[in-house]
Amino acid sequence: MEKRKPRRIKEVANVKELLKEAVENYGNEDVFQIKLSPVTQKKDIQYRTVTYQTLWDEVMAYGTKLYDLGLKEKRVAILGRNQYGWVVAHLANLLGGMVSIPLDKDLQDEELESSLVRSKAEVFVFDAKYMDKVQKIQQEKKTQVKTFICMTPLEGYIDLPSLIEQGKELVAKGKTEFLDYEPDGKNMSILLFTSGTTSKSKAVMLSQYGIVTNIYDMLLVENFYEGDVNIAFLPFHHIFGSTCMLVMLAAGVKTVFPDGLRYIQTNLKEYGVSVFVGVPVLIDKMYKTIEKEIERQGKTKLIQVATKVSNFLLKLHIDIRRKLFKQILDALGGRLRFVVSGGAPLDKRTAEKFGEFGIYIVQGYGLTETSPVLAAEDEKHHKSGSIGIPMKHVTIEIVNPDDKGIGEMRAKGPNVMLGYYENEELTNEVLKDGWFYTGDLAYRDKDGVIFITGRKKDMIVLRNGKKVFPEELELLIGRIKGIEESMVFGMPEEDDENDVKVYAKVVYLPEVMKEAYGLEDEDAIHQKIWEEIKKINQTLPPYKYMKGLITTKEPLIKTTTNKVKRQEEMKLILK
Repeated sequence: MEKRKPRRIKEVANVKELLKEAVENYGNEDVFQIKLSPVTQKKDIQYRTVTYQTLWDEVMAYGTKLYDLGLKEKRVAILGRNQYGWVVAHLANLLGGMVSIPLDKDLQDEELESSLVRSKAEVFVFDAKYMDKVQKIQQEKKTQVKTFICMTPLEGYIDLPSLIEQGKELVAKGKTEFLDYEPDGKNMSILLFTSGTTSKSKAVMLSQYGIVTNIYDMLLVENFYEGDVNIAFLPFHHIFGSTCMLVMLAAGVKTVFPDGLRYIQTNLKEYGVSVFVGVPVLIDKMYKTIEKEIERQGKTKLIQVATKVSNFLLKLHIDIRRKLFKQILDALGGRLRFVVSGGAPLDKRTAEKFGEFGIYIVQGYGLTETSPVLAAEDEKHHKSGSIGIPMKHVTIEIVNPDDKGIGEMRAKGPNVMLGYYENEELTNEVLKDGWFYTGDLAYRDKDGVIFITGRKKDMIVLRNGKKVFPEELELLIGRIKGIEESMVFGMPEEDDENDVKVYAKVVYLPEVMKEAYGLEDEDAIHQKIWEEIKKINQTLPPYKYMKGLITTKEPLIKTTTNKVKRQEEMKLILK
């Protein structure tokens, strides 16, 4: 794959300027590939490709029709799986001055209704798969929504493809109000609900200028090649997912849509995916798939020897990884070369292993409130376990560091949110003198590279003043074969309420426990896991030792974005 010839990276003020620039640069190139056939169909699969110019024309047409329907300056909610219709709806909102409200498709009916009410949405663009939720909202009439638009043709509803066609006719007749509209990049343009792990979701107000500045910063540090293909696994209702979609668009990368988690390997191969943005849980699963295949073929020792040879040659600037590990790479489609991880800490070992096979992994860090990226690794600042350095337009400080340099991270930059919608008190708690206080603890090494140690509110403080960061231990527990997930926490001492013991709650996979260890009895499985925990303890300072263990087959209580609700879990544990 040849490197793309350098193209001008231009700073813009809003998403309309970004899309215009992309169309000028890549007009006749494909920006999306859409599967038209059912997921189960294996032969004669039909696809539709969309060029940058076509995307522009269809967004303009759809937006023109929205104006014609009297929906200018309305608030538009979007609910659905990642698909082309979602992209068109979101872009039209941003380009036409409507506030875009991406909603989590996994929200319970009550939460969905609450989000529509709180956001004051008047238009609802939805995926036909969630028609039941839409009908319930229509029947209960508790929201302000008056216009319902389905992303695909559906009886009884106006639909996005039809509106695009009607909009094309209006454009042909000289209707240019939408085309001529210039969004104010500093105004609230996106209202996005966070999936809180401890409390009611917060509505975050974001500006287009903050987002496009963040995109510009990302394109400065990460390399995309001619012919790159990205698969949109991160949900677009996440700011990380929707911003990454715009990054790919700005970089001239073609994006494809996955058929679902179970089809990931098939899709990587089917589309020749070379670029992948994901969360650690997905990247870890990909690595475990590779590891399992190596074990199945009985090639564990062979791979270990090959890795040593490859690493030695790399020191001599001889790179044979993609040839040497071709079979492994073929299991991931054969073209995967670049993975971006974000949303949670990535296991250092996973990152190193992908690198040994010739797949370049970078880790970034951000929050919904920061549009989202604050820091990321690049080729010069690439250390396993780190989040790299601040983005160009971002300033990061470590506040009140302890003797190890660990303190709360705060950030300043144009990508920081405007505030929490209709919640001045909560806004003032995290935004002070232009600084956003992240709630994450971190330190900088001698090269200025940043390492996250954990959430401030999750940190376990022992009576002797020592600090234990649950995330560090959870990553180590995750390496035990057969462990699905874990939560490390402080359990109050029975005879001393002012001190705590470090405990772990571990979720195991019964089928793997049987396959790997020949164990089915719950007590025997608990004992096996405890033995592995004690092995981990021997690699740690004594104050970090895990002294108690709870094992279960039941998944931990999580948000819709797979973050553990620690407070809810603690209520269960303490019972």
